[in-house]
Amino acid sequence: MSSRQILLVEDNADDAELAIRAFRSANATDGITVARDGTEAVDVLLGSPATASPQQLPSLVLLDLKLPGVDGFQVLRRIRAHPRTRFLPVVVLTSSNELSDLAAAYRLGANSYVRKPISFRDFLVTAKLIGDYWLSLNEIPPAGLTEREAGVSS
Repeated sequence: MSSRQILLVEDNADDAELAIRAFRSANATDGITVARDGTEAVDVLLGSPATASPQQLPSLVLLDLKLPGVDGFQVLRRIRAHPRTRFLPVVVLTSSNELSDLAAAYRLGANSYVRKPISFRDFLVTAKLIGDYWLSLNEIPPAGLTEREAGVSS
């Protein structure tokens, strides 16, 4: 994946298509890879038994919470637990307006929590803002950077 790549973790095909259209229309990304469930997302980021090594990391993960099987909270937990993805930006993009989901997402290490806009027009604005910040302004450490290398004491 290149420097402005997004991994979209979304099980709802309509929501995924809406997000893809919005991010492409806003020229916010060079490409979007879609993972349809949590297991597929973890495989893309960390590799799977079927693949010898994981793919190059995206610049940003857009993560839905309500996924079949391995849910978004479990995916976030795995992302933050692995040295390769510990510092990878994760924006929770969900329809949930539950305070408990918001709190849990931040407690588990989400960088941002955004509610999915209902209209395409609003989604386009949201996609532009997310892309401008997370893919243009924000700088992330290289994949696999350890906390020790980053000067972070635990």
